[in-house]
Amino acid sequence: MPLARKYLFVVSMDVQADKEALFNEVYDTEHVPLLQKVPGVGAVTRLRTVPAAFNIGGERKVLDGAGMAHYVAIYEIDSPDVLLSREWAAAGEQGRWPAEVRPFTFNRSHVVREVI
Repeated sequence: MPLARKYLFVVSMDVQADKEALFNEVYDTEHVPLLQKVPGVGAVTRLRTVPAAFNIGGERKVLDGAGMAHYVAIYEIDSPDVLLSREWAAAGEQGRWPAEVRPFTFNRSHVVREVI
């Protein structure tokens, strides 16, 4: 599926096991909908790592995601400047995310990618 925006903001993280259900509920029902209301934000896709294998060069490789964050969210954005907007900052601090979820996340990384 083609991307509709020129940039991707890719957020990766893990969450404490005892907070995983809350993490997913809040991310899906509050955090993503709030951020999608920010001007310049389009589609958001959430991903979870699953074990898999593939063949390359006649050799089987096992993918277990060791050392990588288990959860990824990909935000399609018009520009990296969207992430500096007052609207983005405000949306990220609403709902249960800042107090009930964010403190229990770790192994976080953030990167902006340009679609080429």
